[in-house]
Amino acid sequence: MTEQDKRRAIIDACLSMNRTGLNSGTSGNISIRHGDGLLLTPTAIPYERLTPEDIVFLGMDGRVEGRHNPSSEWRFHRDILAARPEAGAVVHAHAPFCTVLAIMNRPIPPIHYMVAVAGGSDIRVAPYALYGTEELSRNALAALEGRTACLLEHHGLIAIGTTLDKAMWLAHEVEALARQYHGCLALGTPRELSPAQMDEVMAKISGYGHQG
Repeated sequence: MTEQDKRRAIIDACLSMNRTGLNSGTSGNISIRHGDGLLLTPTAIPYERLTPEDIVFLGMDGRVEGRHNPSSEWRFHRDILAARPEAGAVVHAHAPFCTVLAIMNRPIPPIHYMVAVAGGSDIRVAPYALYGTEELSRNALAALEGRTACLLEHHGLIAIGTTLDKAMWLAHEVEALARQYHGCLALGTPRELSPAQMDEVMAKISGYGHQG
């Protein structure tokens, strides 16, 4: 992808997040790895008004290039991409069901084999920290260890992928799992897959899902 392609892809993904109900307003943010840094949504600009020139470049050293300030969550975007060389994109959204579970500090346990698409037998909740802070970034990185998605307590969802398409696919899958878990909790305590069953899934699921 050219730089212009990446800028347009970020805008398209932001519009898709709101159109599909994964997010609302400007609460979500998206980044794509680019050169020695990343391209990132700007802060507080409605997605419908974004043009490719509004997308901000952020260097790994913290330098900003562009006509707007980067998203207030720039720090965890940068830190995740710095810590996870296999990741090409980061999606953050205030997905409704993920946020309900995050408010209740409920990780998503192995209620369905699709939990494994996030890299393990559960989807963790990163402890609460003020948005945009170094503490939140540290908490998110810890919750993402060995995983490609996590919830942020009292906040929302993070999903990462080798490409933006894969990160978006994963974000939607995690929101679907959160909705299913929420529905189960309304009926009682759901049965969980055993560690052996999840190990079996993990051995088989490599490459499952969105193919670029």
